[in-house]
Amino acid sequence: MSTLDLTPRLTDPDTLFEALVEAHRGLAPDASRRLDAKLVLLLANHIGDGDVVQQAIAAAIGNPAATPAAPSDTA
Repeated sequence: MSTLDLTPRLTDPDTLFEALVEAHRGLAPDASRRLDAKLVLLLANHIGDGDVVQQAIAAAIGNPAATPAAPSDTA
């Protein structure tokens, strides 16, 4: 079983966040939820491992018992 990697790897998270906000700009609430659902399904398919996706769901809803521990910042 693979585990969810919680190590920060985005080189420019602010730009990505701005792109996500912009993608939702002007959308009705239903259209915004459809966009989120499509994006989640596309990324889940890219991950390709149902166990990892389920761990990500657990982490997103705040269930730490079902997710691997985040790496400690001991550097």
